[in-house]
Amino acid sequence: MIGGERALLSRPVGLIGQIVAILLLTLVIEFGVSTLLYERASQFSVRDDEANRLAEHLVISRRLVAERPAAERPAMAAELTTERYILRWDRTLPVPPRIAPSLDGMRDQIIAWEPALARTDLRLNLTSPGRRQVVAGALALPDGSWLHFRTVAPLAHLNLAVERVLLALVPAVALMVIGGALVRRTLQPLRELAAAADRVGRGGEERVREEGAGEVVRVIRAFNRMQARIHRLIDDRTQALAAVGHDLRTPLARLRLRADGVADAPARDAIEADIAEMEAMVGSLLAYLGGDSDPETAMRIDVAVLCATLADDAQDRGRDAEYHGPDHCELVVRPIGLKRALTNLVDNALHHADRVSVTLSPGRDEVAILVEDDGPGIPDADLAAVLEPFVRLDQARGRDTVGFGLGLPIVTRAVEAEGGRLELANRAEGGLRATVVLPTPG
Repeated sequence: MIGGERALLSRPVGLIGQIVAILLLTLVIEFGVSTLLYERASQFSVRDDEANRLAEHLVISRRLVAERPAAERPAMAAELTTERYILRWDRTLPVPPRIAPSLDGMRDQIIAWEPALARTDLRLNLTSPGRRQVVAGALALPDGSWLHFRTVAPLAHLNLAVERVLLALVPAVALMVIGGALVRRTLQPLRELAAAADRVGRGGEERVREEGAGEVVRVIRAFNRMQARIHRLIDDRTQALAAVGHDLRTPLARLRLRADGVADAPARDAIEADIAEMEAMVGSLLAYLGGDSDPETAMRIDVAVLCATLADDAQDRGRDAEYHGPDHCELVVRPIGLKRALTNLVDNALHHADRVSVTLSPGRDEVAILVEDDGPGIPDADLAAVLEPFVRLDQARGRDTVGFGLGLPIVTRAVEAEGGRLELANRAEGGLRATVVLPTPG
């Protein structure tokens, strides 16, 4: 389970995911920059409108307040207070407002709109009632008193409207989803090609429909031509192997008949042993080279009965063999290929050891078949090498090895055809342990 999670986490992002990520990144950057530029550009318009309205209100309010007696000025300032501006009259300037550097431009706009305010010692600053940031200030009346003012609502241009950026991202996300769906549909032929390539890699044959974008069609067409050439080569090889097998077995059969006429018993036994070795070599070679074209179909068999039968057959030949495991365990496999693989493992163990045991261990997700012997084992450095074809490690085993060194490669190929794996390890108590792991139906 942990290995599966690691494989999932380490899996690279697919082509669709990469394209969608590029589209999303592009749209986010485009909308973000556009919104930022819009906000920056709109600052001047907002500031200009606000400065014009404030200038007009201050000119009128200053004139009306200045015309009133000092006792009536507070009431007049209250009457001039609107939903946009709050006015207050005071004889002094208790805390001289400091001109905010960020408002220099706005002050210049106000004076430019109403030049009469240039002689009023107009001062602007930013205040923060609560979390709102508003413009406040004061201007001098002709008698030296001051008219204080403050905007009610915060100026929109003082902060970047984050909600506008988020709102702008809504169509970006929608376009990304639509683009991802279109890209997925465009790449559908590539997914079909990948599935077909996987089936062809397991020995099947399937012509992929040549449709989609021009580049995709060219890839599919090349794949169809390639698999046609591969299957033609496999068919030619199969026919050649069949002819070679027939041509080799015929003279071997004649040699066996002639060996029966040899009067010298030791010589006859030696000749028959050589013929048996040649037949075994030819059989293993044909089984390995002809494995890709094996037309055998999978079916449900009792693997426990198969393992027990192999142990019984070895006992019938006078060898020390035993089976451990349940009486029944059904799996959907290719029976001939799996039987050949397990037979090779048992024969290999009996060839190099005196005792062999076959153990079947069913699990929830996998079934393990262990073939263990008490022989000399294999050097750890050579455990991977013996799985390669035509590799023989006679020096690692005490007896002569028959064949081309194709026994374990045949086992590997047969087990991989079932979606399983072959594992080799030396036993701590001596000998070799070959483990065939087969998946159980989901």
